[in-house]
Amino acid sequence: MLSILVPVYNYNVTKLVKDLHQQAMDSFVDFEIVVMEDGSTQFLEENKEVGKLLFCRYEVLDKNVGRSAVRNRLADAAKYDHLLFLDCDGEVCSTHYVEKYLSFCNEDSVVIGGTAYDKKNRDKKYSLRLKYGRKREAKMATQRERDGKYSHFSTFNFLISKKIFHKIRFDETIRGYGHEDTLFGHQIAELGCEVHHVDNPLIHKGLDDNKTFLHKIKEGTRNLYYLHQTGNYPYLINQSKLLRTFVRAENKNLIPFLSSLYGFIHPTLQKNLVGKCPSMLLLDLYKLLYMSSIALKK
Repeated sequence: MLSILVPVYNYNVTKLVKDLHQQAMDSFVDFEIVVMEDGSTQFLEENKEVGKLLFCRYEVLDKNVGRSAVRNRLADAAKYDHLLFLDCDGEVCSTHYVEKYLSFCNEDSVVIGGTAYDKKNRDKKYSLRLKYGRKREAKMATQRERDGKYSHFSTFNFLISKKIFHKIRFDETIRGYGHEDTLFGHQIAELGCEVHHVDNPLIHKGLDDNKTFLHKIKEGTRNLYYLHQTGNYPYLINQSKLLRTFVRAENKNLIPFLSSLYGFIHPTLQKNLVGKCPSMLLLDLYKLLYMSSIALKK
């Protein structure tokens, strides 16, 4: 019936797995939970306890293979026809979380559950991640549907039939942070798969502090630029507002100016972005200027 797949990197996953296990046991369906450590060096002693749970498997990869490859390995290890992928830093916030996905396990489809953030968390150390998540990621199913059923795909929390997954698989050439989910989501659209958006979120708990998240944003921006430069992903322009803006600026020969502007003002922008009240408008400007600086160096 259902394979619940959890890639882990340096995170204590015991509470998440125990919550999932209890709900799956209560549902009286055939299930398994497969937890795979992707070259982790922390929480190994704590996490190995989940392997003692009934119908749970705990595997440790000696080296980090990356976000795409570990998910492909999990899918290959799964024995059931429907795959529920969760990021290890999610927290179950509904007693019907597993049950809600089970209703889709009799069809070949993709089901996107969504992401939520703790409303009580006001820690300034995570202000950038929280604001970005609440403004850009935490959307109700109806809003995601209005934006387009193939939009808002995220690896954080989704169900997919094994039949569909193996027609796509994650692109293992993408290393680091960012956009493996963009490519996967496009392939879903290309296949014309049935996609359902539902309100079945996990709370994103493993937050990056402001400086770490800004570093990841830069890494994702760099990944997006290099994917664009290969010429293999022309559809990215339609899916990324940042890339569309960059290409328009490039066509108007503005990249040298924007790159120079990045050199002058990026300290000021960074000060805002890692501060207590980051601006999403300034974040978008920062990404555009940073991409321009990468392009000029190249």
